[in-house]
Amino acid sequence: MEKPVSRRQFLYLVGAGSVTVVVTALGLRMVEDEEGESPVADTGAPEPTIDVKALSGPAPSPSESELAARIEPAKGTRPELTSNDDFYRIDINLLPVEVDAETWRLDVTGLVERPLSLSLEDLRSRPAVSQAITLSCISNPVGGDLISTSVWTGVQLKEILNEAGLLPEAQELYIESADGFFESVRMEDMMDDRTLLVYAMNGEPLPKEHGFPLRIYIPNRYGMKQPKWITRMEAIDRQGPGYWVLRGWDYDAVVRTTSVIDAIATGEAGGETGIVPVGGIAFAGMRGISKVEVQVDDGPWEQAELRLPTLSELTWVQWRYEWRSTPGQHTLRVRAYDGEGQLQESEETDPHPAGATGIHSMTA
Repeated sequence: MEKPVSRRQFLYLVGAGSVTVVVTALGLRMVEDEEGESPVADTGAPEPTIDVKALSGPAPSPSESELAARIEPAKGTRPELTSNDDFYRIDINLLPVEVDAETWRLDVTGLVERPLSLSLEDLRSRPAVSQAITLSCISNPVGGDLISTSVWTGVQLKEILNEAGLLPEAQELYIESADGFFESVRMEDMMDDRTLLVYAMNGEPLPKEHGFPLRIYIPNRYGMKQPKWITRMEAIDRQGPGYWVLRGWDYDAVVRTTSVIDAIATGEAGGETGIVPVGGIAFAGMRGISKVEVQVDDGPWEQAELRLPTLSELTWVQWRYEWRSTPGQHTLRVRAYDGEGQLQESEETDPHPAGATGIHSMTA
């Protein structure tokens, strides 16, 4: 058995300027089985548990009975929920910024009738919303691991903006962070019922690595539009600047449909039938996934089974395909259709500037 690849951290240059970025994500390991080696996600931490009764708001989870009745994922499919330790990170500095919760304030300014200065306790005292959410990095390559799912808890941003008295001419919300990051987002996204100011993650206070004391979640956008360590929000009447937008990345950063093969569980082959479970995930932002198909070598595309319902309308879906294997080496490919029936783009493109496209494959 190969040893697990250690959690990696590396620097790279991105965009138009020389920008130092820290990237961390869970590694993958190869697990030896009776037939050979099959790639299986190794998270290094137990999968968080989910209390669906505690989830609320505009993106609630299905009932416990509905979740319990779902198909089992194929062996080696990544966990449905990502632990806090394994949740991917993209930072612009070598170390996460340290924020003093006692003195920290969120200032809401600009085109509002009543500017606000809120403490963490001010936010926690408001009605809380918990949603299961998948977040993906725009720099994630096809089949990459810069994508994770967790339960985020916070307050609806629209309630804060309504409290401040948002003026009609406000078009965007410019957001600043303690680490020097900044972003500007259209007001229609800010007023979405599912957009949250997040202060807890998987039932625990937001870790400093993931934005303590406050970060934002915005549906259907890549992580580059969703600042951590937020300190100030200003309502403005124009398109504002964004840290990564200024470095050549897409302004809209809408999540592209993607699908990934996590595992081909050759050790689970079913006797004389040779059935091998294959599994992975697919994600299309808030559009959801309607169908996943798998192709073996140059054969026909065949429909996989989706593990439905998903934890919420905002998460990836796990899929499973029963492959009737034959001797020899084979290449499997996967593709997905979003909730509107649109097939993911098959042409291979780099992540820059608007997110990677292409078909993920794995050989077994």
